[in-house]
Amino acid sequence: MAYADLVFTGGPVFTADAVRSRARTVAVADGRIVAVDTTDARDLIGPRTEVIDLAGRMLVPGFQDAHVHPVWGGLDMLRCDLAEYATATEYLAAIGDYASRHPDDEWILGGGWQMSAFPSGTPTAAALDSVVPDRPAFFPNRDGHGAWVNSAALRLAGIDRDTPDPADGRIERDAAGHPSGTLHEGAMTLVNRLLPDEPLERLTEALLVGQRYLHSFGITAWQDAIVGPYGDAGDPAPAYLAAAAAGTLTARVVGAIWWDRSKGLEQIPSLLDRRDRYRAGRFAATSVKIMQDGVAENFTAAMLEPYGDGHGHPTDNSGISFVPPDVLSEAVPLLDAAGFQVHFHAIGDRAVRECLDAVEEAIARNGRGDNRHHIAHIQVVHPDDIPRFRELGVAANMQSLWATLEPQMVDLTLPFLGSPRDAWQYPFGDLLRSGAVLAAGSDWSVSSPNPLAAIHTAVNRMAAPGFEEGDYDAFLPEQAIDLATSLVAYTAGSAWVNHLDTTTGTIETGKYADLAVLDRDPFAGPADEIGATRVLQTFVEGERVYAAPDA
Repeated sequence: MAYADLVFTGGPVFTADAVRSRARTVAVADGRIVAVDTTDARDLIGPRTEVIDLAGRMLVPGFQDAHVHPVWGGLDMLRCDLAEYATATEYLAAIGDYASRHPDDEWILGGGWQMSAFPSGTPTAAALDSVVPDRPAFFPNRDGHGAWVNSAALRLAGIDRDTPDPADGRIERDAAGHPSGTLHEGAMTLVNRLLPDEPLERLTEALLVGQRYLHSFGITAWQDAIVGPYGDAGDPAPAYLAAAAAGTLTARVVGAIWWDRSKGLEQIPSLLDRRDRYRAGRFAATSVKIMQDGVAENFTAAMLEPYGDGHGHPTDNSGISFVPPDVLSEAVPLLDAAGFQVHFHAIGDRAVRECLDAVEEAIARNGRGDNRHHIAHIQVVHPDDIPRFRELGVAANMQSLWATLEPQMVDLTLPFLGSPRDAWQYPFGDLLRSGAVLAAGSDWSVSSPNPLAAIHTAVNRMAAPGFEEGDYDAFLPEQAIDLATSLVAYTAGSAWVNHLDTTTGTIETGKYADLAVLDRDPFAGPADEIGATRVLQTFVEGERVYAAPDA
């Protein structure tokens, strides 16, 4: 008789299957689940079987992050990482300390600051000069849609009061028109094109750092939301190929190849070429990432109506559609016909509609396929567009950690959206009730990759324990979704988006043993404690890739 390599028993098993059934025992052999909650599972325990007593703790499918940047997140952890700090004073102290410890670095690089730490969300070069006066410094903010630079970086890039704003961005300026130290969206390129290239060894190290971090949260697969040259970190794809060749890529990864918005349809042959080349081991770049707009906090998210001025009056700015709608409606049908999945970034209601319109055009030309296009972020969605997700087969890719009241929302977003748009934000409940497919991701390093913190917010519409940034009420609680639905979105839903649903995403016989052990059954406690749940162990194909010290 062939015995199991691994058996989990003695605790609840959330299978995430179609009926969300519960089990108590799971057996694993040769990397696959061979029995679930049957007499066979217990009979498969042999002399060499590792038996894990769950002791009432829950076993879940490995989480899958449908929108994340692990190489860049790992690189942030290797650079001057500001993610653990919250105030301008803390940021400057950390940067100054890092600069003093790296006297030979040509550039001082890092990132992770919050816009809410600075007046109007825009830090100044003068402040950065106080701790880095002698070398150029470049620090993207947490959402990656703006950067803080010092005077040395501005001088090196030749940015002065006569430098025009690029079409896809904005240079923040003082009252006299001089650049003040914050660059929004495409304006970042004026500086980051000058950054030294990161060697492959460094990018591979960053990937492995990021992978270890994601595994510590029970994440076993993800979609890297930008594969290609972008920003200040280079192309992640060679790092994935190197890790796959070395056998160190333990996660399953779908890459979303960057659509260069400075080009048009002529780039499609190069995307096809990269799809062929960017494939090894558990990595395959089968998606294309189109960033359709920016973010609401810097007024670059594309809105159907203009932003307000914060005092109830409209402005003349309704954000930026980075890809002109007429180009988008040609590009998406061509990508769809070529078998690409399209992974859209859309924050504003106009951007969401433009993406849905482009998918509708693809269906009109090509018929319905199985590419599983999805729209990430979905911050502001016009009510008329809610049912179109289901009608067009477009998945709603939630970053639910953001669906809460915190200073950036309260001070930099709500006053400028105004009514009724302020109530159209993160409409997960409406999307669920409309029948849309829900997937979930973090956008790390923009925000924490902790799925259980995000699930807590999806259920409570309030920040998880340890993530609070003030004493706020629930944010649009009518848009909350239940715990089981949120867990399914972060497992089976994201597996569906990643075309990994036939082999992962649920705990069923025959599927890979990609699993996570939690420190409790989150269904057994109050909803306001969901976010306190921790991951104790993570497995990929039955191999332990993470164990907490108290596991």
